[in-house]
Amino acid sequence: MPDLIDTPLVAHHEARGARLAPFAGWRLPLQFEGTLAEHAAVRSDVGAFDVSHLGTVWVTGEDAAAVLADTFTNDPWRLEDGASQYTLCCDDDGGIVDDLIVTRLSGERHLAMPNAANTAAVVAALRRAADGRRAEVRDESRAWAVLAVQGPRALTVAAEVGVDASHLEFTQVATQVRDGQELVVSRTGYTGEPGVELVIPASLAGPLWEAVLDAGASPCGLGARDTLRLEMGYPLHGSDLSVDVLPFEARLGWAVRLERAGSPPGAEALTAARQRGPARRLWGLRGATRRAPRADMRVLHEDREVGRVTSGSFSPTLEVGIGLALLDAAVEPGAQVAVDVRGRPEPFEVVRPPFVDRDPRG
Repeated sequence: MPDLIDTPLVAHHEARGARLAPFAGWRLPLQFEGTLAEHAAVRSDVGAFDVSHLGTVWVTGEDAAAVLADTFTNDPWRLEDGASQYTLCCDDDGGIVDDLIVTRLSGERHLAMPNAANTAAVVAALRRAADGRRAEVRDESRAWAVLAVQGPRALTVAAEVGVDASHLEFTQVATQVRDGQELVVSRTGYTGEPGVELVIPASLAGPLWEAVLDAGASPCGLGARDTLRLEMGYPLHGSDLSVDVLPFEARLGWAVRLERAGSPPGAEALTAARQRGPARRLWGLRGATRRAPRADMRVLHEDREVGRVTSGSFSPTLEVGIGLALLDAAVEPGAQVAVDVRGRPEPFEVVRPPFVDRDPRG
């Protein structure tokens, strides 16, 4: 696989027989034992993911918060030390360049974690906002690894390997020193289960990964990560989100807070879009059979096309097909629709995600 970036853990994945695949320019494990088994492990016990393809971008200096306020849609002034928030990076038209987590470690030190394919665009936006200010933006994505330990027993396994997150509430963050180096412990995740995401120096990644697995976590790949996030209705950039989708269409208006100091790209367009309301919205689709909807399949209501599937899969928990779709604003949860699955109309109900009842707060 030429020109792909290896995470610090690729050799460990190969040793465990992982099926590796290209993703956003990186070589990542698609599965180990199998997607269904890995999905079940996270829902019932604990799994570990290598998500080192996520960006590790430090924003530091006296004006760090002001830089974030002029880059992202959420309100960084609301963050206290040791807190994180979901936010969006938009273009001048209000389209979603990326969705990401921003963490405040101190007033002069923040961490932004963009999606792999969008890291360069997010870094460029941050540097434009930092120009002329007392702030520095450093993209250190290749120097760090990111491990996600997720599942009902995740905090127990983390504690067994010396990472105590029991004192942290959901979305809270702390740092600790391990072998003389700092790592960031965040009570966040992308599965709907309790868990932690660990941002660690690349040199510590291998030993910590093996320790987590030795403590009982199942190694998990991108396949299970996708089915887990889809069951929770979490959108995926590049599928459900893009520059062609406005936050209010994706029902992410809660992450757009513009009545504060700072003005990110697209602020004017977003204000206008909020006032006029969305012409389409991102809803869930729940099927009655195992047939899964797939991206770009047509959604029909009363024999009229009302939207397209943005992502879909078989739900291992519910054992039916589920998906997300951008639908005409007139189509509400409870509506009965059909999805054109390879020329055959399959019945689905429009629902408000999540599809499964889980609580990441534990």
